[in-house]
Amino acid sequence: MPKNPTMAKKEEVILLNLWASMYGMKVMIALAEKGVSYEYREEDFRNKSELLLKMNPVHKKFPVLIHNGKPICESNIIVEYIDEVWKDKAPLFPSDTYDKAHARFWADFIDKKIYQIGRKLYTRKGEEHEAARKEFIDSLKLIEGELGDKPYFGGESFSYVDLCLIPFHSWFHSYETYGKLNIQQDFPKLIAWGKRCFQNKESVSNTLPDSLKILAFVQNFRKIFGLGE
Repeated sequence: MPKNPTMAKKEEVILLNLWASMYGMKVMIALAEKGVSYEYREEDFRNKSELLLKMNPVHKKFPVLIHNGKPICESNIIVEYIDEVWKDKAPLFPSDTYDKAHARFWADFIDKKIYQIGRKLYTRKGEEHEAARKEFIDSLKLIEGELGDKPYFGGESFSYVDLCLIPFHSWFHSYETYGKLNIQQDFPKLIAWGKRCFQNKESVSNTLPDSLKILAFVQNFRKIFGLGE
């Protein structure tokens, strides 16, 4: 008899997502690391599906993972759920309690600094844009310092913090374009880390979109909201 009879049944896994969402990319990489088959359904941020609004009535945001009819929302919570449900392959979190807490800290930092400040680089002007630019650079310096000379943030193997940051690699070109930055030149360790993730992890190389496609998405976003172009 199987240890977990419910897992012996055919599972239904659906991901509601927008292709350009770095949070959705994070979930897709986690699913790929675990070898989980799922149905992908593309969302439109201007016209969200009835299913998305039903499954995430509180925030009305993507990604949403639907596992056997039950929704799991918010990307960090989704990744933790994935790691616990499909725990027999490719652990995403460190086993040590302190190391796990440390990884969660940096995941939270990435969400609050890289995403939120990075967004201001293509949506703000003047003094607010310049302040965001400086804070973004400072944030990348802190993240690169945390990486140090390690191959990955957790050490020798790809894990949770890598999973949380690598989707932003596809957005670096857009951040450079609108933030007047040179990430390639100023943050060589982060760039080398990104290349290492692409070269060594098919879950990354098969998931992340091309940076020029992301740039076109940002340009269109700015047009829609009257921010230029």
